[in-house]
Amino acid sequence: MSTDQEELLAGTRRALLHRIAVAQTEERAPSLVATVVRGGEAVWTGARTSVEGHAPDEDVQYRIGSITKTFTAVLVLQLRDEGVIDLGDPLEKYLPGTGAGEATLAELLSHAGGLAAETPGPWWERTPGSLRPDLADVLGERPLVHPVGRRFHYSNPGYALLGALVEKLRGATWEEVLRRDVLEPLGLRRTGVRPKTPHAVGWAVHPWADVMLREPAEDLGRMAPAGQLWSTTGDLARFAAFLAHGNAHVLNIESLREMRRPAAPAEATDVASGYAYGLGLELRHRGGRALVGHTGSLPGFLACLAIGVEDDVAAVVLANCTSGPMLFPVAADLIRIVAEAEPLIPAPWRPLREFDSAVLELVGQWYWGTQGFALRLSADGPLSLEPLSGTGRRARFRSNGDGTWTGLEGYYAGELLKPVRRPDGSVSHLDLGSFVFSRQPYEDGASVPGGVDPEGWRGIG
Repeated sequence: MSTDQEELLAGTRRALLHRIAVAQTEERAPSLVATVVRGGEAVWTGARTSVEGHAPDEDVQYRIGSITKTFTAVLVLQLRDEGVIDLGDPLEKYLPGTGAGEATLAELLSHAGGLAAETPGPWWERTPGSLRPDLADVLGERPLVHPVGRRFHYSNPGYALLGALVEKLRGATWEEVLRRDVLEPLGLRRTGVRPKTPHAVGWAVHPWADVMLREPAEDLGRMAPAGQLWSTTGDLARFAAFLAHGNAHVLNIESLREMRRPAAPAEATDVASGYAYGLGLELRHRGGRALVGHTGSLPGFLACLAIGVEDDVAAVVLANCTSGPMLFPVAADLIRIVAEAEPLIPAPWRPLREFDSAVLELVGQWYWGTQGFALRLSADGPLSLEPLSGTGRRARFRSNGDGTWTGLEGYYAGELLKPVRRPDGSVSHLDLGSFVFSRQPYEDGASVPGGVDPEGWRGIG
C-alpha cells in the first residue's frame, strides 16, 4: 500500500516499493513499513506484511528503541538553550553521588563518558524495569569501563542518567516533560511510552526455520530515556522534518546543527566505516552521501530514521522482528532512490538586498603563501573562504559587527578573520588566526611572517 504517491513519479514509487519488498522478503520480517520525507513533508508510505490482517500504515505503532535517545538529547539541548545547564558541566553538578559524575553532559550525550554499554544484572531490554528502580541498579558498582572523554563507547545507562537529569531539573517525569516539550509541540500524537491500538506485535524469527516466537514488551523503567518509545512512520516523518529544519517552539536550527556534528572521539573502525556520533545522533556515510539520524532495536522490533540533509530527503523504516533486515541500508537506499530520480530543485539565485561596501572590498582572490583562495560574499549571509584548487581548508564566517568575522566550521571554527589596513585605509592583508592572506603570493610589502626574499621570484639558471 502507499499514500500521497502522486507527489512522486510512478517510477520512483515502484523503486521504493521494490526496495522494501526485497528487504521484507529476503530478510524474513513479519512486517516492514517505511515513509519517505521530502522538503519536510511525507511523500510516500509503503508496507509489506506476511502476517494475517491488513498491512501496516503510517499510523501503526512499533517500538523504536534507541531512536528514543534522540528525543532525550533534544530535551537536554532545550535545557542548555534556556541557560539552565552548560554541556561542559560535569554530571556531578546536577546529579551528585552517581559514581559517574566526572563525565560532562556533552560526553554523556555523545557516548564519550566512559560508561559501560549495558546495565549489570539481567538483560534490561527483556526484563521488567521494576528490577532497576534506582540509578544505582542501572549503573552498578563499576559504572566506568573507560577513562572519561577518551573514546566513543555506546552506553545505554548514560542516557538513563540524562533522563534523570531532565527529571530533576524540570521537576516532572521524563515522560511528562517529553510529551509537553517535544511530542505535543511537534504534533506527534502517536508517539509515547506505551503502545496504543493499532500497534504491531514483536516477534523473534527462528534463524533456521520459517517460524516465529512472540517477544515480551517490557516497561523499561529507569532505562526508558534510552529506548522506551513506541511510534509510527507518520510521527517519525514529522520528527525527521523537525531534525532537518528546526522548530522555534522546540529547538532552533543552530542547536540541531550542533547535534549533527561529530562530538565523540572516533575509533579507527568507525572512521573506516564512515560512522561518527554527535549529540544524540548517528552520523554515517553511504554511497558518497552524508546521512544523520539514529537506529533502534528492542526484542521484537527494529527501527531506523535517516536524513540526507543536503538532499532534503529523509526515510523512516520500522519492522517487527528481533533481528533480520538491516534497516539503515534500506533507509539509505530509499533516500538515494528519491534524491537521484527526482533531485532537489535549487532555489532561484537572488542578489543581496543590502550589503556593506567595506565587505565588498575584501572579496576576491587571496593567497596564503602560494595557495590560492577565494573570499566570497553570498546572499545567505556568511563570508566563505574556498580553496581555488578545490582541495584545502574552507570555512564560512559569521560577522561580529565590528569589521571582523568568526569561523563557523572546519579548521577555522572559532578563529578570527580580520582585515589589516594600511595608514591610508586600504587593505594590506587578511589575518586569519595569525595566517596572513595577501592579494599576491608572498606579496612584497605585505606583512608576511619571515619576510619576503628581496631578490624576489626566480627561475633556475
